Amino acid sequence: TGGTGGAVSLARAGTAGGAGGGPAGGIGGAGGVGGAGGAAGAVTTITHASFNDPHGVAVNPGGNIYVTNQGSNTVSVIDPVTNTVTGSITDGNGPSGVAVSPVTGLVFVTNFDSNTVSVIDPNTNTVTGSIPVGTGAYGVAVNPGGNIYVTNQFSNTVSVIDPATNTVTGSPIPVGLDPTGVAVNPVTGVVYVTNSLDDTVSVITGEPARSVCSAAI
Repeated sequence: TGGTGGAVSLARAGTAGGAGGGPAGGIGGAGGVGGAGGAAGAVTTITHASFNDPHGVAVNPGGNIYVTNQGSNTVSVIDPVTNTVTGSITDGNGPSGVAVSPVTGLVFVTNFDSNTVSVIDPNTNTVTGSIPVGTGAYGVAVNPGGNIYVTNQFSNTVSVIDPATNTVTGSPIPVGLDPTGVAVNPVTGVVYVTNSLDDTVSVITGEPARSVCSAAI
């Protein structure tokens, strides 16, 4: 998903849709989006004026799709039934990654240029908080317990946000060089971080996950 501006594509597998991943750890996909029909691998492209250098994409439990637009510092909201944009949320500078908490349903957006994470209430589609993190906040993922993990690309660290207070807890976790993507195993809670400049993946364990080991790829 994503592009250089103006469009977002949804891929469907069979009649029920498929799931995909965003570049920054948010869970992307079109499961059940667009209704029945369509051959395996069929692609629907959504165009809207609010799309401006779209980067991250995530889907909440109700099916609403959230798309970060780095070029306009906004988040577009897409209705899963009609595949149309129903709202545009003003965000921080350089929104990149986006993830939805499986516990609270809150939407978390990393803002690369302002080094913050925005908290969006899905019921009102408004930003209810801004959390300072490291430099170059890019990837974001939420573990089954609700803890939020943010990759800080220029700090070579991962920040952990406490879901009860929406504040960073503990010191940033050192990882590899230029951390970008982040994902959580929903069964074990283990966190995986890709480090683009030293070609490694950091594995963070514990609850909340804080102990790190790295594997070359």
